[in-house]
Amino acid sequence: MSFREAKAALRAHANAKHAEHHQRFFKTGPGEYGEGDIFLGLRVPQVRAVAKRFKALSLKDLDKFLASPIHEDRLFAVFVLVAQYQKAGDEDQATIVDFYLEHTGRINNWDIVDASAHKILGHYLLERPRKILDQLVRSPSLWERRIAIFSTYTMIQAGDLSTTLKLAKKLLKDDQDLIHKATGWMLRELGKQDEDTLLDFLEIHLAKMPRTMLRYAIEKLPEDVRQAYLKGTR
Repeated sequence: MSFREAKAALRAHANAKHAEHHQRFFKTGPGEYGEGDIFLGLRVPQVRAVAKRFKALSLKDLDKFLASPIHEDRLFAVFVLVAQYQKAGDEDQATIVDFYLEHTGRINNWDIVDASAHKILGHYLLERPRKILDQLVRSPSLWERRIAIFSTYTMIQAGDLSTTLKLAKKLLKDDQDLIHKATGWMLRELGKQDEDTLLDFLEIHLAKMPRTMLRYAIEKLPEDVRQAYLKGTR
């Protein structure tokens, strides 16, 4: 398996109509969060299928895919990284995490972050110090901040809610809607594990929460409680 073969396999599924739609959906216009991103027009299952075929590619080859201006190339790279991480031993997992952190500048759209952050970095940090998340959550990069909060998804699933709460507090004043959505999403998942902890967080921080973050956070609460928060009567 080679870089060229993997690249050709991705391009075999190119679809101009889908590419045009993706350019709009992922906000690639001037000043938008995905400015300059280029699409081949693949569906996510198609990218996953190619990644499954080429999951043995070297990090050197994955570096080339992450350097690509093509969105699906970078998404493919993180799918392969996730597959390799899940099969790796401790030493190789550490190598993959280092590689991931070295390339956060190319993990630069919400779907690429969401397909990888919790499965690589979040999993790796389950039993390790998490100072790197404190660094990422303060980053000027929207995508590094999203990597930070989304990495906590695996921790939530493991019943560890503390890091999500800590990072969510730091992101209350974030100016990016994509961060509001991701933080609210993680708070919603936290609430599935422990509703009282979510309600306690809301009681303290409700006045500071962006509306989008609140909507996502309360999505799974009982309807009467959700409406009370939305109407400001709780």
